[in-house]
Amino acid sequence: MSSLNLDDFSDLIERPDSGVRRDAAERRERLAVPPGALGRLDELGEWLAAAQGAVPVRAVERPRVVLFAGDHGVAELGVSGRAAGTAHELVRSVLDGVSPVAVLARRAGVPVRVVDAGLDCDPDLLPKDVVRHRVRRGSGRIDAGDALTREEAEQAVRLGVAIADEEADAGTDLVVLGDLSVGGTTPAATLVAALCGTDASVVTGRGGAGIDDLAWMRKCAAIRDSLRRARPVLGDQLALLTAVGGADLAATTGFLLQAAVRRMPVILDGVVSAACALVAQRAAFRAPDWWLAGQVSGEPAQAKALDRMALEPLLDHGVTAGEGTGALLALPLVQAAAALAAELPERATAAGSGTAGGTGDGTGDGTGGGTEVSGPAGSGSENPAAADGDSR
Repeated sequence: MSSLNLDDFSDLIERPDSGVRRDAAERRERLAVPPGALGRLDELGEWLAAAQGAVPVRAVERPRVVLFAGDHGVAELGVSGRAAGTAHELVRSVLDGVSPVAVLARRAGVPVRVVDAGLDCDPDLLPKDVVRHRVRRGSGRIDAGDALTREEAEQAVRLGVAIADEEADAGTDLVVLGDLSVGGTTPAATLVAALCGTDASVVTGRGGAGIDDLAWMRKCAAIRDSLRRARPVLGDQLALLTAVGGADLAATTGFLLQAAVRRMPVILDGVVSAACALVAQRAAFRAPDWWLAGQVSGEPAQAKALDRMALEPLLDHGVTAGEGTGALLALPLVQAAAALAAELPERATAAGSGTAGGTGDGTGDGTGGGTEVSGPAGSGSENPAAADGDSR
């Protein structure tokens, strides 16, 4: 295996097509609905058109939820609301269709793919298609030692790259990205603090499971100690993931970079995906142009990371469940923006004859070259929360 340098992604990633975005904005000016009346949906429609390289924008018809799973040794310090080594229980809830993201995905007809990058459990507890990618069993305690070896970090990044390629090759047109981890917010906050040059107290939150004040103080101390190990390797993103990341975080970083290479848009969920995105941005400054921030999670490290990347969250509903839940809730907004941009008719001309998007009276036939977006009830009976990612 050749040595991996994350900086090489910078030469492979291009921005979404700015010319197409201008064309989409000009088309928006011609629509019968007044400019500004649709608020941020206009911006989303133009962003998606640039990402697709198409005007009018195409409907988002093949989205996929992708969740990277892993356990973190730092959870042994009592920094999480869940017991160390229990992330496999979160995975099982998703596979059984009883977690928040599984319920919403089933309702929306969106398939779910779970990738075990570093769970600390017997592989026989989960389906082979979930555990077959595992890099190692649990990540190390980052306050006292490295999360991974250099070789494991490379393997995890390459795993994320391979998953992104598989999704792009399968026709996925937008990814809802999340994590299934115990202790994952601690390395995520450490990465954000290191890359933003802030202290531990500024980025320490209470996690999706919620922790009391004593646990918060333990978490703050763990991040402080981890930062001492992170700062000397800030110039090397792979070394940073090795020291204070984890298998699931390294895989997520690789996924984000390769998704941008493959021009596949991604909706970020909470602090873990935001931290990985910040690492990816350090490697390839154009990569964030391919991502949307789905929601505000309430984690201070997430807010810090999104501000650094100039990503404004779509939703602020106080959802802290993780697992990609908040990002999945934002998906209908993106789909709505695509439908409106594609299907709204253009204004009638001064002579009273319609343009290509509508009839002479300005009402239009509602097609406008777009594709009908089905509602949540049209998802059918098949449970989309499949682990193998091959149930398209």
